[in-house]
Amino acid sequence: MPVISVVKNKLKQWLLINKLNNIPGILFLIIASTLIAAGVAKFGFVFGAMISILLIGTPLIIGLVIYPQFGIIIYLSMAFILMFVLRLGIPFPLGTLMDGLLALFILGLFIQQKKSPDWQIFKSPVSTWILTWIGYNVIEFVNPAAESRMAWVYTIRTLAFVTMMYFIFLYNIRSKKFIKLILKWWIGFMVIAAVYALKQEYFGFFDFEEKYNHQEGVPLLLFIAGHWRKYSLFSDPVTFAYNMAIVSLLCIALLTGPIKKWQRIFLIGTIMLVLVSMIYSGTRGAFPLVPAGLIMYAILKFNKKIMIGAAIGAVFIVGLIFMPTSNQNILRFQSAFRPNDDASYKVRKYNQARIKPFIWSHPIGGGLGSTGEWGKKFAPNSYLASFPPDSGYVRTTVELGYIGLTIFCILMFVILKTGINHYFLIKDPELKSYCLAMVLMVFTWNIANFPQEALVQYPSNVIFYLTVALINVTYRLDRQQTSVIQNPSYGITQK
Repeated sequence: MPVISVVKNKLKQWLLINKLNNIPGILFLIIASTLIAAGVAKFGFVFGAMISILLIGTPLIIGLVIYPQFGIIIYLSMAFILMFVLRLGIPFPLGTLMDGLLALFILGLFIQQKKSPDWQIFKSPVSTWILTWIGYNVIEFVNPAAESRMAWVYTIRTLAFVTMMYFIFLYNIRSKKFIKLILKWWIGFMVIAAVYALKQEYFGFFDFEEKYNHQEGVPLLLFIAGHWRKYSLFSDPVTFAYNMAIVSLLCIALLTGPIKKWQRIFLIGTIMLVLVSMIYSGTRGAFPLVPAGLIMYAILKFNKKIMIGAAIGAVFIVGLIFMPTSNQNILRFQSAFRPNDDASYKVRKYNQARIKPFIWSHPIGGGLGSTGEWGKKFAPNSYLASFPPDSGYVRTTVELGYIGLTIFCILMFVILKTGINHYFLIKDPELKSYCLAMVLMVFTWNIANFPQEALVQYPSNVIFYLTVALINVTYRLDRQQTSVIQNPSYGITQK
C-alpha cells in the first residue's frame, strides 16, 4: 500500500501540479511523439487521425460524463450543425456520434444518481407520458404488420431515443444562469442561420451546396416557380423555416421579461431578421405559425395593450394575404392561407383519404419507419413504402396506429396543460418569460406538425424536448426561490 500511495502522489505531482513540466514529463512527451511519428510514417493518415480522435475524444468523454452542462452545450451545437456537416460530404458517422453522446449522458446520469440520489426530480405527468411514448415505440419492434425491423432500428434513433434528452435536460439544468447560456446559444445560432440564408439568397450557394441541389429529385423540391428555396444550415427548407418561426416566438416572449434596453433592441432586430429569412425558404406551412403563436400569446397575456397590438398585427397579416403582388416569395406566403386553391394540398387530402381504411384495420400501425425514406430503403415493395405521409400526425397514425396517435396527442396535451399551469404559478418575472416562451413554442411545434413532419429532424427533435424540459425546470427553480425566501434560515428548498 505505501508503494501504491507513493506512485499515486508522484503521478499527481507530475500530471496535475507540474503538468508534465518536469524531466519525467519531458521524457514521456519525447517518447510519445516519436511513437506517433513512427506510426504515421508506417500506417499513414488513418493512424494520425485515430490518435487525434483519441487525444481529443478522451477528455471530451470525461467532460461529458463529469460535467454534463458542458456536454449539453456540445450536444446542442452538434445537433445544430449536423446536417450542414453531412452536406459538406465529410465521411464521418455524426449520427452514430450523437447516439454515443446520448449514451454517455445516460451513463453520467446514473453515476450522478448513485452519488446523490434524486429521482423525485423526474416525477411529473409529463415524464410519465414521455416514458409511455418511448415504451410504445420500443414495443413497435414486434409489430406483426411491420415489413422491416431495420426500418425500426433507424427510425427509433431520432424519434424515441432522442426523447431521452428530456430527462438529461430536466436533471442537469439547475440554474437561471445556465438557462440564459442555453438561450443565448440558441438565439446566436439562429441569427447565424438567418444571415447564412440571406447569403444564399443574395450571393448564391457554395459549390458543395450546388452539388447537393442538383442531386436526383432535389430540384423538384427546392426549385419552385424559377426560384431556389433556401435551407441555410439545415437539412431542408421546412426545418429551416420552422426553426426561424420558433425562435421569433422565443424572442417575443423574452421581451416580456426584465431585460435591458439594448437586449430589447437586439431581440426586436432578431425577430425581424429571422422572419425575413424565413420567407426565402418558400415553406408555406411555416407562415401561419407566428400568427398562431401570437394568438396563444394574446390569450396568456390577456390585457388591453396586447389585444390592441394583436388587432394591428391581424390587420397587417390580412393585408399581406390579399395584397396584389408578383413577388414569388409573397405569393407563396399568400398561398399558405388558401390551402383549398393549392394543388399539393389537394394531393395530400387525397392521400390521407385513401390511407384511412388501412389505419382503421391496423390499430398499432404498419410499423415504425414503414413510410418515407426508410420504408423505401428497407421495404421498397410494401404498400406503405409508396405512401408520402407529409404530416407528422399522419405518419404517427400510419406507422403507430390510432393507439399510437392517441398516446402522442395525450402527451402533447399534458405538456401544454402543464406549461400553462406553470406559467400562471411562476412568480419570478424572468422565469415566467422563459416558461411563456416554452409554451408558445410547444404550441406552435404542434401546429407545425400537421402540414409537415416537424419533430423528427435535427435540431428540431432535440430543441423540442429542451423546451418541454424547461417548462418543468422554470417552475422548479421558481419554487426553490420561493422556499428560500419563505425559509431564509434554511437556505434550501422546503416543501
